[in-house]
Amino acid sequence: MIDKLSWVAAYPEILLLTMACVIALVDLGVKTPLRGATYVLTLLTLAVVALLQGMAAASGSTVVGFGGMIVSDPMGNWLKCFAAIAMMVTFVYGRGYSGPRDMLRGGEFFTLGMFALLGMFVMISGHNFLVIYLGLELLTLSSYALVALRRDDVQATEAAMKYFVLGALASGFLLYGLSMVYGATGSLGVTEVLKAIAGGPATLKGSAQVLTLGLVFVVAGLAFKLGVVPFHMWVPDVYHGAPTAITLIIGGAPKLAAFAIVIRLLVEGLLPLAVDWQQMLAVLSVMSLLIGNLAAIAQTNIKRMLAFSTISQMGFMLLGLLAGVVQGDAGNMANAYGSSMFYVITYVLTTLGTFGVILLLSRSGFESDNISDLAGLNQRSPLYAGVMAVCMFSLAGIPPLVGFYAKLSVLQALLASSGAFYVGLAVFAVIMSLIGAFYYLRVVKIMYFDAPVQIVGLDAGLDARSVLMVNGALVLVLGIVPGGLMTLCAQAVAKLFA
Repeated sequence: MIDKLSWVAAYPEILLLTMACVIALVDLGVKTPLRGATYVLTLLTLAVVALLQGMAAASGSTVVGFGGMIVSDPMGNWLKCFAAIAMMVTFVYGRGYSGPRDMLRGGEFFTLGMFALLGMFVMISGHNFLVIYLGLELLTLSSYALVALRRDDVQATEAAMKYFVLGALASGFLLYGLSMVYGATGSLGVTEVLKAIAGGPATLKGSAQVLTLGLVFVVAGLAFKLGVVPFHMWVPDVYHGAPTAITLIIGGAPKLAAFAIVIRLLVEGLLPLAVDWQQMLAVLSVMSLLIGNLAAIAQTNIKRMLAFSTISQMGFMLLGLLAGVVQGDAGNMANAYGSSMFYVITYVLTTLGTFGVILLLSRSGFESDNISDLAGLNQRSPLYAGVMAVCMFSLAGIPPLVGFYAKLSVLQALLASSGAFYVGLAVFAVIMSLIGAFYYLRVVKIMYFDAPVQIVGLDAGLDARSVLMVNGALVLVLGIVPGGLMTLCAQAVAKLFA
């Protein structure tokens, strides 16, 4: 069951786990407030892990380990590579913010972030229900602790409590659903479940009704992790209440892992039930686009606005997952799921830039989390205003930025299905994007045309400024030449069905 290939499939995770423990011990001897040694060691570790995952993904090989419980395939490896890079960028942006707020006192910011990343890796690699669930729990437990890292802050403690209670409920939903699927199919392995369902009543161990009910609970659990309506209650409160650096940890890389488990469970495991789960995702998507965009218009706090923006963006991403199987024809799968993967990667890239600016604008004793705090930002720092404007235009889906091509690829996948229902969904998504453009462009208007409320010098470390410039440039460059990343996503997804 455990052979050499098993270690090959899992060695980046083993390295990450080992280094997280080593860094926790090394930090005991670090006395500087900004945790210089811990910070450098963490970034080096994540850079090496990202490189290993990138090399494994570029090789195009698929390795199954530990008796089929984990899989190392191009899609998973690319997602893990991007998740590691996203976590690196988060640490670079978040260090200057966290230090003055006494969040680096024991190095938990870095070590818990690495354990959260390890949870994402396990979720992405998991090819067995229990392994996926263990990865999910490792990520969520680390996230609960991170949200409550500022123990003296009432808002953060309240957000952590809400997140914990609702997260426990969602984990229960998912586990209950998986247990029903296990009861109906007699297996926990993703491949075995697929074979049992595809074989029809002859190969099922339980009734088809139990299987369908299990599917409903699985979709509900996944919807919570994605933060889509009606399982979105936690998103605005946690985004608003958590320290901004932690909001970025929750709102960035985990979206890649959430996408991966949707693919692992629904596409690789429950594909014969696509007619059922695509209908559920359609309802979730439409409600998320509607409520996310309308609620965002009313927000004055930029973190809450971005929380509702996330809900609508995840709703848009789900549209791609609807178009994979049309009337029993699975010919559009690589195109549809590849477009969703492209969408979620570019969304995370843009989110990093947006929260990066907010983090660099925050000072000791001042949280730059109201939209009015950005007034006249162009006069105070053209760089920050420029990056924020590029990210806002991208989220709104304005060409030639990467957000436009992400939306276009999802709409093109919907229209390729050529059914009236899918065309209607595409039209609805475009209308919702037009509504969404209002609150994104309002931020740009405030930065460039309103008088600054405060004239305070903005100082950030060279590392954070450099990463922010690269971040903003990537949003623009990937919009001008999106072909490489689009091809990468399409080929990685196509390998799943090869």
